[in-house]
Amino acid sequence: MEMEAPEGTVRNILEQKSLKWVFVGGKGGVGKTTCSSILAILLAQVRQSVLVISTDPAHNLSDAFQQRFTKIPTLVNGFTNLFAMEVDPKIENDELPNDEGIDSFLSELTNAIPGVDEAMSFAEMLKLVQTMDYSVIVFDTAPTGHTLRLLQFPSTLEKGLEKFMALKNKFGGLLSQATRIFGLGDEFSEDAMLGKLEGMKDVIEQVNRQFKDPDLTTFVCVCIPEFLSLYETERLVQELTKFEIDAHNIIINQVIYDEEAVESKLLKARMRMQQKYIDQFNMLYDDFHITKLPLLPEEVCGVQALRKFSQHFLSPYKPPLIRGTVEELRQRISTLKVQLEEAKLELDRLQKGKGKA
Repeated sequence: MEMEAPEGTVRNILEQKSLKWVFVGGKGGVGKTTCSSILAILLAQVRQSVLVISTDPAHNLSDAFQQRFTKIPTLVNGFTNLFAMEVDPKIENDELPNDEGIDSFLSELTNAIPGVDEAMSFAEMLKLVQTMDYSVIVFDTAPTGHTLRLLQFPSTLEKGLEKFMALKNKFGGLLSQATRIFGLGDEFSEDAMLGKLEGMKDVIEQVNRQFKDPDLTTFVCVCIPEFLSLYETERLVQELTKFEIDAHNIIINQVIYDEEAVESKLLKARMRMQQKYIDQFNMLYDDFHITKLPLLPEEVCGVQALRKFSQHFLSPYKPPLIRGTVEELRQRISTLKVQLEEAKLELDRLQKGKGKA
């Protein structure tokens, strides 16, 4: 007997009360931020408090909700339990002590291990997030293969610690002398630096354990029905499997449905192409919840638009027009009549213009 495909909605995420972290990822331009925002809105209806975090330097969350967000969680207008924040994955230099000795030391450390500054700022953010008591946190991740870099951070910091120890052995005495000469106090002694790195490593390891627990964490892949996006999604799913991160939801955005009264050759060709990839998604991910979202004539911006669009996350989209029905014929005739009237008016206008000339 053939297994029935899972329901094409995100209800499974809303029903999983144990979830603590929801990652939303995919290539740039597929509508990740819209999906993260809507997931956060839907979660806010069933969970006590929700935080949506964007780690994308483009900061699209502010655009989606049409409200300015910063690196401090801010209540989203119109909600009592939904908060948003935008984090820059790069450490801001003004947050580090502006001191030659320590500065050059830190920059040597950051150059030696790619991603260590990101790992450190991510650890800081996780520390912050863990002290706040949100029931669930939605991550709108940056549109790159680096989404999963977060998951490699423990090993990145491990390398950082090794490098630190090597530098310490090499410049140990010098370092402690330098901290004394510059009057930097205990805060910048090697032990303090070492403690800081160790502390971050602990936080990240603890969080990583949570990320690998399917009861606590899931990853939602957002894509569009095109070849490159299918390929990217396949790569993402493989990477997630490698990191033992649970993923069983795919959102296919910008799907064109056959619902225009007057047919367009271009759209028909596009629909055929999309259908080919949708079939492939269904075949490749037959055990995933695949949610299909319609391509809209306008962007989804502002809380009202997001709320309205969110209905398609809960029940599969059905085009209002069904081919071959009397209703469809009626609508086509009335649309054609309107277009004919418009064409007539345009013709009159042009003839009048000619008469004047």
